[in-house]
Amino acid sequence: MPKAIRMRTTGGPEVLQWEEVPVGNPQYGEVHLRHTAVGLNFIDIYHRTGLYPLPGGFPATPGMEGAGVVVDVADDVTEFRPGDRVAYAGMPPGAYAEERLIPAHRLVKLPPFISDRMAAAMMLQGMTAQYLLRRTYRVKSGDIILIHAAAGGVGLIACQWAKHLGATVIGTVGTADKATLAKNHGCDYPLIYRDSDWVAQVKEITRNEGVAAVYDSVGRDTFCKSLDCLRPRGILVSFGQASGPVDPIDPGILAVKGSLYLTRPTLMTYTAQRKDLLATAAELFDVVGSGVIRIEVNQSYPLSEAARAQADLEARRTTGSTILIP
Repeated sequence: MPKAIRMRTTGGPEVLQWEEVPVGNPQYGEVHLRHTAVGLNFIDIYHRTGLYPLPGGFPATPGMEGAGVVVDVADDVTEFRPGDRVAYAGMPPGAYAEERLIPAHRLVKLPPFISDRMAAAMMLQGMTAQYLLRRTYRVKSGDIILIHAAAGGVGLIACQWAKHLGATVIGTVGTADKATLAKNHGCDYPLIYRDSDWVAQVKEITRNEGVAAVYDSVGRDTFCKSLDCLRPRGILVSFGQASGPVDPIDPGILAVKGSLYLTRPTLMTYTAQRKDLLATAAELFDVVGSGVIRIEVNQSYPLSEAARAQADLEARRTTGSTILIP
């Protein structure tokens, strides 16, 4: 019987248990998938802690991203067949498993030049970078933008992509090594937030004008300072909360600081329609296949050691992309 990570309650990494879990046969609209690689993302920690409740109650299998091979399909599924290489990112959760059932409409076929491990490392983070840079605020040549956690999974992809689009990229990182990593991936000005007043540095770099957009996955610790980095009518894209949820704010502060915009987007909304999912994935495959973006798997763990992997991610001991191997 295949195994999976199961949770029976929320809490620390210790709630993640490696157990045998029956899969069953695919029902209407479903595909039976055997994972070859699974992605690790911060949203998995939000699910584990209960910050974002997992749908369906307990026991539950977390995980939002994976790649693998189709084992079987329901009778009504015509887009996929056994043996197809596929990948996905987003709802429903359940990726931390050797095998699973998943709705066919959430899968995309992998082109030959994208390996399974690369796909598992880039689908959620890469499609997030796509919608952030190409749709939430459409970065254009000459823009100056700020990306927090620039050495993280989304950050390294977003830095490269934004640089390709002609932007000047400022990024915040935690250490000198991460600064070097970010710089090697398109970040023009990596700022070590622990050692400096990064708001003042942003103002200096932009000659006191501010940036067009701030992409903030950190949350509580950076939110207010991110607003201070924006130019008039700039946009704060708050797409994560690694440091904790943002405290309530008075919307009037957006007026005081320059008629600013604030949005809290999610990949699930931006890829809810299949046509949007396919277009997002296709553009990601294109920039990776053409060499514009390098996907680097900097850490891998056995899937059975997902608890250790999450603990390392939570403690900021990882850089770039991390995968779990069934």
